[in-house]
Amino acid sequence: MILIGQYDSPFVRRVAVTLQLYRFNYEHRPWSAVGDGDKIAELNPLMRVPTLITGDGIAVTDSGTIVQLLDHLAGFSAFLGRSWPQQGDVLRLAAFAAGVAEKGVALLYEKAFHKEAVHGWHARLLRQVTDTLAMLDQERAASTTPWLFGERLSHADVMIGTTFGFLREALAGQVDLERYKALKKHAKACEALPEFKKAYQPFKLAGAD
Repeated sequence: MILIGQYDSPFVRRVAVTLQLYRFNYEHRPWSAVGDGDKIAELNPLMRVPTLITGDGIAVTDSGTIVQLLDHLAGFSAFLGRSWPQQGDVLRLAAFAAGVAEKGVALLYEKAFHKEAVHGWHARLLRQVTDTLAMLDQERAASTTPWLFGERLSHADVMIGTTFGFLREALAGQVDLERYKALKKHAKACEALPEFKKAYQPFKLAGAD
C-alpha cells in the first residue's frame, strides 16, 4: 500500500498511525496537496490527502473511509474498531474530533491567506473549535480507563490524539489548549506511543514560502 500526504496533517497522521498499529507495510509519499497537487491528481482527481493506494492499485480518500477499510483488511486483528453498540460511540467521537481538525484547518487558512477575513466567520470557526474541544474534554474526563473505551485504543482515541497535536502546533497562540486537561493528558499518552512518534512531522504551513 502507498500512503500519500504529509504527517503534519492530522488526517494523514491518523491513517499512518492506524497502518502501523495494524502492522501493515506501506510506502509513504510525503506529497503536499498544495505543492504536489498535479502528482496527486494523477491518482486522485480531488487532489486530496490522505490518499491510500491499496494493494490492488485502487485510490481511496477520506481518513474515516480509509481506516474502516483498514479495519476490514485487518480482519480479526482489527482492535481499533468495536462491535455495536460501542462502535457507534467510537464513530461519534471520532467524527467530532475530525470536525475540530477540519475547522482548525479552515481557521488556519482563513488567517494566513485571506487578508480581509470576515471577523464573524473567524469567530464562528474559533467557537466551533473551542466548544467541541470542551465537549470532547468532558467525554474524555468521564472515562476512567486508559483509553476512551477500555484498555485498547480506538479510532476515536487516535483521531483525538492527532487533532490535538495538530492544533498545538498549527494554532499556537490562537487556541488555549491548556484549558482541556483531559485532552492534554490523552494527547500526551498518544504521543508516547511509537506509532505516533514514527508518524510525526513538525507543522509547516503549505504555501507559506
